Amino acid sequence: MNVEFHTLSNGFRIVTEHMPGLESASIGVWVQAGGRHETLPQNGIAHFLEHMAFKGTKRRSALQIAEAIEDVGGYINAYTSREMTAYYARVLSQDVALGLDVIADILLNPVFDPEEIEIERGVILQEIGQSLDTPDDVIFDWLQEASYPGQAIGRTILGPEERVSSFSRKDLSTFVAQHYGPNRMILAAAGGVDHDAIVADAERLFGHLKPVTDENPDGATFTCGEHREVKNLEQAHFALSLEGPSYRDESIYTAQIFATAFGGGMSSRLFQEIREKRGLCYTIYSQAGAYSDTGGMTIYAGTSGDEIESLATLTMDELKRAADDMSEAEVARARTQMKAGLLMGLESPGARAERLSRMVAIWNRVPPLAETVQRFESVSTADVREFAARMCQANSALALYGPVDKAPTLQDLRQRLLA
Repeated sequence: MNVEFHTLSNGFRIVTEHMPGLESASIGVWVQAGGRHETLPQNGIAHFLEHMAFKGTKRRSALQIAEAIEDVGGYINAYTSREMTAYYARVLSQDVALGLDVIADILLNPVFDPEEIEIERGVILQEIGQSLDTPDDVIFDWLQEASYPGQAIGRTILGPEERVSSFSRKDLSTFVAQHYGPNRMILAAAGGVDHDAIVADAERLFGHLKPVTDENPDGATFTCGEHREVKNLEQAHFALSLEGPSYRDESIYTAQIFATAFGGGMSSRLFQEIREKRGLCYTIYSQAGAYSDTGGMTIYAGTSGDEIESLATLTMDELKRAADDMSEAEVARARTQMKAGLLMGLESPGARAERLSRMVAIWNRVPPLAETVQRFESVSTADVREFAARMCQANSALALYGPVDKAPTLQDLRQRLLA
């Protein structure tokens, strides 16, 4: 692994990985400011700011930003999560300096033109409307809110319509001034990259910035909650979250292996028992998600209103059973799936750059892949069974949407797990 790491005097971190033989590179800046860094009146502003990044700077118009990258055959984009906002580009190796210059320009020199703000406001409101019309999107927002009620981490990333409708140029500038400091930025690049050249460019582009107050967001408290919305839809949507480890907790590796064995693929227990043997649904899966100080295992399924009760109770029964008889073969298969998924997923420079930024954000270093693989290898069947038992006792939250009037309550499901 050809990973190199450097920190500028103002706290701006640079991590690169040279991938021999590649003629392209992915490069981006990950800002440690996302949805959970917003105050209640700011809810949705991190995402709004991401949209505005491409709407013009002091040096380039919106069209010139697009043309600068696309004239060299590149691609530029951004995303917002609850703990991070990322701005990234894919270019040929010879155009890495250009890609970084454009990214620095949109980060440091936005003009927030009032006309463009109004145009993008309309786009975001359409995005919110689309999300509300997509049951298997909106249910996860409701589940997050039920898990962390009254907390920034529990709020939707897009924000509510009334907030988005009122954001001003000053609001955007204030959020940038509060959170977009060099000490909260990570420049990650992978592929055909030259570390020393990127460090020199970063020093020129970002070295003059003053650090911002490096305040941690309020700690997350997972709280048992339920959101149920009965509506005449074709499917009943079921989403359950069980409190799990943060990504700094050693048991996150066990959580990921358990979630894979339990509902991560066609050979998993949930898929085999509930879809294949009983035909109760088309889609069912589980996954382990994590943040800096909390996490959860999520189970999702879509079924008919007539089958929602059976699906929910059988899912709880399978969870209890996993604590008693999860087999060596199931755990070995899940370990292999996790290792293969990790390694195959890192065959692109974009995935490599994403991993570099995430590891630096978590550990302020990049663990060798062999170290990560070894952590998965060290998870035993006993560990997985113990984790399943822990999930049966864990705080939980439930979201239901559609013809769900026959669905059991969260209290019903918790009692079934504890019986």
